[in-house]
Amino acid sequence: MTKSKVFFTKEISPEALVRAFEALGVELKGKVAIKVSTGEAGNPNYLNPQLIKELVQKVNGTIVECNTAYEGARNNSDQHRALAEEHGFTKIADIDIMDETGEIEIPVQSGKHLKYDIIGRNLSNYDSMINLAHFKGHQMSGFGGVLKNQAIGIASASGKVYIHTAGKSRDLEKFYHCFDTPEGMAEMLPAQDDFLESMAEAAKAVADYMLEQNKPVLYLNVMNNLSVDCDCATEPEAPCMQDIGIAASLDPIALDQVCIDMVWNSTDPGRDHFIERVEGQNGRHILEAAEHLGLGSREYDLIELD
Repeated sequence: MTKSKVFFTKEISPEALVRAFEALGVELKGKVAIKVSTGEAGNPNYLNPQLIKELVQKVNGTIVECNTAYEGARNNSDQHRALAEEHGFTKIADIDIMDETGEIEIPVQSGKHLKYDIIGRNLSNYDSMINLAHFKGHQMSGFGGVLKNQAIGIASASGKVYIHTAGKSRDLEKFYHCFDTPEGMAEMLPAQDDFLESMAEAAKAVADYMLEQNKPVLYLNVMNNLSVDCDCATEPEAPCMQDIGIAASLDPIALDQVCIDMVWNSTDPGRDHFIERVEGQNGRHILEAAEHLGLGSREYDLIELD
């Protein structure tokens, strides 16, 4: 299998983020979507707007999000936009809550769980996308990088339910309350690997949707504020590892694999706690599942930019 190129720098700065983007050698024209998590209320670990400002403005990008499928400050467009403003994102770019105007279904090829993917309608308005993810742990998926950012992040609120239930339901209200009882969780939530495979199917569907229209997607992971909890947690654990760097690729699987390998190979005393979170949710299975679907390769050549 052909190895994918992944570019890496230990430096985490606005200038380094631009260098990593430029190393990919793709000129983005037209309207550029920047998919980044603007962070949940009470969570300080999201990517700082001042870190990403230079890149966002270099491509004249629009920060895009979709509403969440849990009760919080981002489950409706008005509150979501207000929180993005509070966190400083509206000062650097326009914000588009892509499912504010509705949702669309896009095909899932060779899906084991999903018949289709449900995404924010406004993705269709863009000519390209930068998937700019904060790499970190995650309570449900083990870790979150560009694959999760593309799968869950681009899904509409009901689309998130559809992925989380492995295609069983789109019922947002029912999903809100399934966590209230063990019986509710047992009814709504699938086996863990089915959930991870559903995320892989959704990420591949978005990639296919963009590719079919000749709309490039570029991928960057920023490995800082390495908590075992996602930016969606209102009370996350403090970071357990030192910052590692920025990685970029045209292959989302290779990119997430590099970041996982860097954690595994780290001598940081906090690595064991991070690995425990990933392994506890069998998180690396999404890499296998996405590779099986043909989204990319876990084999890579690492190219140092420092």
